[in-house]
Amino acid sequence: MTDNKTADNSTNKQVHGFKAEVAQLLKLMIHSLYSNREIFLRELVSNASDAIDKLRFATLKSPELLGQDQTFRIQINADETARTLTISDNGIGMNQDEVLNNLGTIARSGTREFFTQLSGDQQKDAQLIGQFGVGFYSAFIVADKVVVNTRRADAKASDAICWTSNGEGEFTIEPISKDQRGTEVVLHLRSDSEFDTFLSSWQLKSLIRKYSDHISVPIEMREEKWDETEKKMLSTDAWQAVNEASALWTRNKNDVTPEQYQAFYQHISHDQEPALSYSHSRVEGRSEYTLLLFVPKKAPFDLWDRSQRHGLKLYVKRVFIMDDADKLLPTYLRFVRGVIDSADLPLNVSRELLQESRDVKTIREGATKKILSVLEEMANDKDGINDDTRYHDFWQEFGQVLKEGVGEDHSNRERLQKLLRFASTRNDDAAQTVSLADYVARMKHGQEKIYYVTADSYLAARNSPHLEVFKKKDIEVLLLSERVDEWMLSFLNEFDGKELVSVAKGGLDLGALSDESDKKAQELAQSSHKAVVEHFQTVLEDKVSSVRVTLRLTDSPACLVASEDGMSNHLQRILKSAGQAAPVTKPILEINPNHPLVAALTEQTQGLDDWAWLLFEEAQLAEGGSIENPAHFVARVNKLLLHRV
Repeated sequence: MTDNKTADNSTNKQVHGFKAEVAQLLKLMIHSLYSNREIFLRELVSNASDAIDKLRFATLKSPELLGQDQTFRIQINADETARTLTISDNGIGMNQDEVLNNLGTIARSGTREFFTQLSGDQQKDAQLIGQFGVGFYSAFIVADKVVVNTRRADAKASDAICWTSNGEGEFTIEPISKDQRGTEVVLHLRSDSEFDTFLSSWQLKSLIRKYSDHISVPIEMREEKWDETEKKMLSTDAWQAVNEASALWTRNKNDVTPEQYQAFYQHISHDQEPALSYSHSRVEGRSEYTLLLFVPKKAPFDLWDRSQRHGLKLYVKRVFIMDDADKLLPTYLRFVRGVIDSADLPLNVSRELLQESRDVKTIREGATKKILSVLEEMANDKDGINDDTRYHDFWQEFGQVLKEGVGEDHSNRERLQKLLRFASTRNDDAAQTVSLADYVARMKHGQEKIYYVTADSYLAARNSPHLEVFKKKDIEVLLLSERVDEWMLSFLNEFDGKELVSVAKGGLDLGALSDESDKKAQELAQSSHKAVVEHFQTVLEDKVSSVRVTLRLTDSPACLVASEDGMSNHLQRILKSAGQAAPVTKPILEINPNHPLVAALTEQTQGLDDWAWLLFEEAQLAEGGSIENPAHFVARVNKLLLHRV
C-alpha cells in the first residue's frame, strides 16, 4: 500500500511513507488552498456521516454491531488551550488494513484524473477535493499534525488503531485501546492566528449550518454557559445538536429553502457548482417512495465511461442501502444525482435484486418521468425570456448523453425528441439551439421532410457540398457532427409526421420544392453527359456503385452519396476509426453538369481516366474522408496541371 515501512519494536509503531501521489496532494493542500480552508470541516463531517451510513447498512445483517451504543451521532469539540479540533463519530470505524488503504493512498477515485482537473484556480481546485474522494487530506490545510484514532465496530477495544502524520511524507500507525467504536480525527491547528477562527464555537456552528445542516445524523457540540468569574462563555459537559438532524428529503418541500436544497446537492455530489434544477416529490399508491433529484450544471470527469456506475443514493425507510444505485435510472440519465427512499423494498436488497424487482421498475419509470419533466420545464422557458438560460447550459454539458435515450428508451422517445437541440444552416455559429419543433414551424411551403447532414465536425457539416442546392433554395438543414448522432438517427426516423432525410443519401427529391425547369435541366444533362458518365463508371467500377449527374450541386464539381438504404460514408468512417468492421458498400458519384470543369469534359477525349479519379478523390476529401493513395493523387494533380500550363 505504501512506499516503505519501518517498525519500532518497543512500541509496535510502524512508520510508513505516503504514496507519491498523496505527497503531491498534501503539498497542494498545505501550500495552495488556504483561501478555501473552511472546506476541511465539510469533508470531515461528510466522511463521518458516510461511516455511520455504512454501519447502519452492516447492522441489517449483524444488529449486534451496535452493542449498547444505539444512537448515532457526530461530535465536534474545540480545545483552545491545546489548539485542537476533534471530529468524532460512532460509525463503522476501521481496522489496520483499512487505515492503510484509506489514509495512506488515494483510493479508487482516480489520482490521475484528479490532478489533470486542477486548473490553478484555488476555488475550483478546492471543490475537486470531495469529488475525487480525497477529502480527508483537506485536514492538512488547517492542521500541521493530524491524529486519527479508530476502532472498527466488530473489533475489541484493544484492537483500535492510531494513525498520525504531520503531512510531510510519512505517517505512523500503532495499536491503542479505544472504548467506543468509530473514528476520532484530532486536528492540531497551525499556530498562525488566522486559524484561531476554527476554535470559535460560534464560527464552527456557522460552518456546520452552512455545509452540513442537511445531514440526518445529529452533529453535536458542547453547550456553553456564561461564566461570571471568567467573563466569557465556557463549555459544559452537555452536548447539543447544531444541525437540523433530519433527512432533508423526508421534510415537506415547503419547509426546505433553496439554499438547503443546494447545500444537500453539493454534499452528495461534491460539486463545486449549484444544481441547475431539482425536483422533490413523494409518490403514494401501489408503490410508495420519495424522490429528491438534481440536474447538475457541469458534467463529471467520468461521464463518458459507461462502465462506471452512475446512479442515485438508495434508502429504504430512511436506512441507507447503497451509493450509485444505477438501476434506478436509465443509463442516458446517469448525470442525475439525488436520493430515492423506498417504503416497499426489502432492507437486504442487493444490486442483483434491484435488476429483477418490479418495485424498482416502477421507481425507475417514475424517476425518469420526473427528470424529463424537469428538463421540459427548463426547455420550455426559452433562452432570453426571464433571463433563463438553464436548458442551453444543460444541453452544452449533457446533450450528447441525452441523445442516447432516443435509442434506449422507447417509451419516452417522443418526449426526448422534443428535448433534442441541433445546429442548423439557419444560424451562423455552432450553437445547438434548434429544436425539431422549431425546424418544423419554419419549414417552407410545400416542404414535406426534415433535412440533415452528418459530418466529423461542425465546419465539415457547414461546408458540405451536399448543402449547395439547399442554400440556393433557402431550405434549412440540421448540421449533425457528434459521434452519437449517426446511432441516434437509426431510431429517429420522423418527427411530427415529417420524415428525417439525409441530404447525402439517395437521389435528390425536393418534392414540391422542385420546379419543372429543374427536372427538364436534369434530363438534358443526363443526355449531354452520357458518354462522360459511362466512361467514369468504367474507370471507377471498383470504387462506386454508379455515376450520375445531379442538380444538388451548385459550386462543387462532384460529391459522393450513399444509396437510400445504405450506410452513410460518415458512419463507415466512425466504425473504422473505432476498430469495428463496417459492411463494404460503394457510394454513388454524382457530378455537377453545370460546373465548368465537368462541362469541359464532354468535349475531351484524352485524360478522362485521370479526371475520373481526381473528381472521385476530391469528393472523398470534401466530405472529410481520406484517400487511399495520397501519392498517386498528388502525381495525378501535377500531371493534369502540366496539361493546363
